[in-house]
Amino acid sequence: MATIDRLEPGQEAPDFEAPTQTGDSLRLSDYRGQWVALYFYPKDDTPGCTKQACNLRDGETELQAAGIAVVGVSEDDIDAHEAFAAKYDLPFPLVADPEHAVLDAYGVYGERQMYGNTFMGTARTTYLIDPDGVIRHVFKRPKTGAHTAEILKKFEAFAA
Repeated sequence: MATIDRLEPGQEAPDFEAPTQTGDSLRLSDYRGQWVALYFYPKDDTPGCTKQACNLRDGETELQAAGIAVVGVSEDDIDAHEAFAAKYDLPFPLVADPEHAVLDAYGVYGERQMYGNTFMGTARTTYLIDPDGVIRHVFKRPKTGAHTAEILKKFEAFAA
């Protein structure tokens, strides 16, 4: 089984092209020139993932004002993302990665343990990527209900 082996600050963020909940294709390189909070989460419409997505939705105005784009990624398919985004009025793209290409490139998919069970899954992780495409910070255990504040605090340290 593959283990979680996240990328580290200072590394270039791997470019990718993948579909979003709208069926449109998203390329990370399209975001060059601006900051990106690229967040990976286990599953649409589950309690922790919903709390995190809604926190980012509610902080969207602040994040945009700081020049930070939000992009979510999970192994769910386009239909699941479409339903999740519609149900919670999510204003940012959700990348569908059922084949784990993006998850694997960022080292967030692998063997996990929960409640004594071992399984394959996505480790909740957010990469703060600078305008040049370099990873500046990795949130390895983001606070689902306060993730916007975490991102903004870390961003302010880099922007100062």
